[in-house]
Amino acid sequence: QVTLVESGGGLVPTGGSLRLSCAASGSTFSSYHIGWFRRAPGQEREFVGGINRGGSARYADFVKGRFTISRDNARNTADLHMNSLKPEDTAVYYCAARLSEWGAYNSWGQGTQVTVSS
Repeated sequence: QVTLVESGGGLVPTGGSLRLSCAASGSTFSSYHIGWFRRAPGQEREFVGGINRGGSARYADFVKGRFTISRDNARNTADLHMNSLKPEDTAVYYCAARLSEWGAYNSWGQGTQVTVSS
């Protein structure tokens, strides 16, 4: 089981940028597919994007062109690069890991808060 810890959240003005990082430990990071999710206050958790073992990424429509995901297997990290941030991007962001590309995510981080001021 891999342990995940997110970092990099904070307060940013509209139009600003942040980079969130997901650090993994306890297992072979390169074996895992990584997903990023978010939960805004009073809303359900939603999928933001993911990156598979091979480094191919996919994104939810609402972040396409603004967010990108990268991974560095040597450093056991997966980053979420967020640009052109909007107030509606305010949420707690979580990274998650799974061994099967299309199965359930079974390891989750504790989350990091992102607040975009208007």
